[in-house]
Amino acid sequence: MGKTKFMSTYCRFDLTFETGKGAKLYDSNGKEYIDFVQGVAVNCLGHSHPALVEAIKTQSEKLIHISNLYWSQNQMDLAKRLCELSDHDQVFFSNSGAEAVETALKLAKKYGRISGGESKHKILYMSDSFHGRTIGALSVTGSSDNKYQKDFMPLMPGTLSVNFNDIEDLRAKFDKDVCAVIVEPVQGEGGLVPANAEFLSAIRSLCDENDAVLIFDEVQCGMGRMGTIFAYQSFGVIPDVICMAKGLGGGFPIGATLAVKKVGDAFSYGDHGCTFGGNPLACAVALAVLKELSEGKVAEIVNEKSAYLYGKLQELAKKHSAIVELRGKGLLAGMQLSCDTSQFVNGAIDNGLLLAKAGGNVIRLMPPLNVENKDIDDAIEIIGKVLSEMENE
Repeated sequence: MGKTKFMSTYCRFDLTFETGKGAKLYDSNGKEYIDFVQGVAVNCLGHSHPALVEAIKTQSEKLIHISNLYWSQNQMDLAKRLCELSDHDQVFFSNSGAEAVETALKLAKKYGRISGGESKHKILYMSDSFHGRTIGALSVTGSSDNKYQKDFMPLMPGTLSVNFNDIEDLRAKFDKDVCAVIVEPVQGEGGLVPANAEFLSAIRSLCDENDAVLIFDEVQCGMGRMGTIFAYQSFGVIPDVICMAKGLGGGFPIGATLAVKKVGDAFSYGDHGCTFGGNPLACAVALAVLKELSEGKVAEIVNEKSAYLYGKLQELAKKHSAIVELRGKGLLAGMQLSCDTSQFVNGAIDNGLLLAKAGGNVIRLMPPLNVENKDIDDAIEIIGKVLSEMENE
């Protein structure tokens, strides 16, 4: 299989998948799995959605890549659509969530320098947060045990951790030299913990008072997963900058950083770049995703699907003491367990269900936004079966 040719960066399950459709995946032996990982919240429309397949086929026959030395109609159309659907004015396209975060950090630092001079460079980030694995993203990632950062020190200077959802700690650490605050509306890797509306409002007020940039990392929780196109629209606070990726391409690599005009205008020629960012093929797929989410009303049914899923999880929690707490928002759901989460995930795989772990002994459920109730029912049945088996050991 050539497995020794890979750098040891992922501890993979011994599964090789060959095909997928909707919420289902099929391995090399033909076994069927309900996929509630979906590429870690990437495949927002499930596997092999017809609209995405058609977009890839059609665009690949016309033009795959040029460069950002020239205009692309798909790129212009996608930028326009993202701005129409949001409260923002300008876009920078990249290939991934970490790149979208890097763009946001550079933009905020440039804005800070323009508005407040060299001293205005500090960036506040949240405890238990995760923003990616590049040096810049690691510098604003708040893992409690420093597991992501310890072997790559020193990181970017001028960053400071704030206790998530702690307004007093936020105020104590905010001063005129802060150029930005970065926050996930719902922490993904940190354990599916939503931000309090009051906390986000406090950040917004402090950023306004100090001319600092509020950055929302919506890479995992955005693109319809909260029941709105953008996650911020579910929280009542408008950020200056949004980082997005994952669901934006529905499985095809694309990242984007969306900004209000006064912040976006800080960038000038040569400040930033991305060779593959916003290529015609990636933008064609993202346009198809946005069309399904908006015109296809997929985002509108997320509230219905999430209510159904949480209802089933609540019934399950009454039967199994191993479920300590249910967390999350929209179709980014979590179960905090008192049992061994690795054993639980392996047991689910054995029974044909794919789930992912998160921090704090939490199991993530990230079905496609158009998941069928039957798939939810089958997933819940498997979860209950595995919990029963573990409880009876």
